[in-house]
Amino acid sequence: MSTPAPLEFELPRPDIAAWRAGNTGVEGVWRFDTGRPGREVLISALIHGNELCGAWALKGLLEAGLRPARGALTLMFCNLAAFDRFTPARHDAARFVEEDMNRQWSDERLNNPTTLERRRAAALRPFALRADWLLDLHSMHEPCTPLLLTGVQPRNLQLARALRTPEHVVVDAGHKDGVRMRDFGRFGLPDEAAGDTRSLLLECGFHGDPASRAVAQDMCLRFLEQAGALDAGALDAALPGWRLPDAPCQWALAVEGAAVARSERFAFTGPFTGLEMFPQAGTVIGHHDGPGQGEAVTTPYDDCVLVMPSVRQARKGVTVVRFARRSAL
Repeated sequence: MSTPAPLEFELPRPDIAAWRAGNTGVEGVWRFDTGRPGREVLISALIHGNELCGAWALKGLLEAGLRPARGALTLMFCNLAAFDRFTPARHDAARFVEEDMNRQWSDERLNNPTTLERRRAAALRPFALRADWLLDLHSMHEPCTPLLLTGVQPRNLQLARALRTPEHVVVDAGHKDGVRMRDFGRFGLPDEAAGDTRSLLLECGFHGDPASRAVAQDMCLRFLEQAGALDAGALDAALPGWRLPDAPCQWALAVEGAAVARSERFAFTGPFTGLEMFPQAGTVIGHHDGPGQGEAVTTPYDDCVLVMPSVRQARKGVTVVRFARRSAL
């Protein structure tokens, strides 16, 4: 099956040259420490080189001269090598250089840095380990409303409610092909062992949609407020226009299964982009060996919601869609 054609990419590539060096001795990493009691807050972007919205948000925070009033704030541009490969016409090719950086966050892989992405993640590991609160900014392969991924820990779901956006909150345990940064170290521990940690991954919309930048900016402001780094008034004054309206309501999407591709031939039965609900269990939504070919993939239960379906990175072992049950948050 041929690779899907890239969608129209309207979000410009941010110029981060002025902020590339960082101030920590690690390229692309900035840290501001007040010396006063407070949380260690980390906001990361460009885990994938074609996910520009987070880079725009970090660039905006740096250009505004934002500094925490208490605790410390780290801003981290992650996969700079992949970002350097970005072109609008072939944006899928800039997701990573050798392997997906957001599947490498386990000590087993970071201690065996055999690829560019593992070496870079190993260099970033001290900042992830140090952080109490993490906001990891991403965007999506397909046009879709923003999604906030909390993991399965109740503490993160509680924070999602306090943030009052976005409308859809995904409660999931991660991917079979590796550990995400938001599940790394203390972030992946159960509530009773994790102390005051929080970790969220925000999917801001389609990679090339200019609205994804506004979503990333809004969440940075809200996250910093909830973390206690700055008060709401100071944030609104420093970042005018960044705060968007609250979501009218919030839904929890509890992931209870996934379809994992057996090869690059996996195909869906329709142009799914996410949040489609199928009322009847057993509905065919894809095939493993191409359109209508090979073993069918079906919905596992009634009222099943599709979360982030995409074949743009399909290959053996890659999750192409997750299945969820929806409830009020």
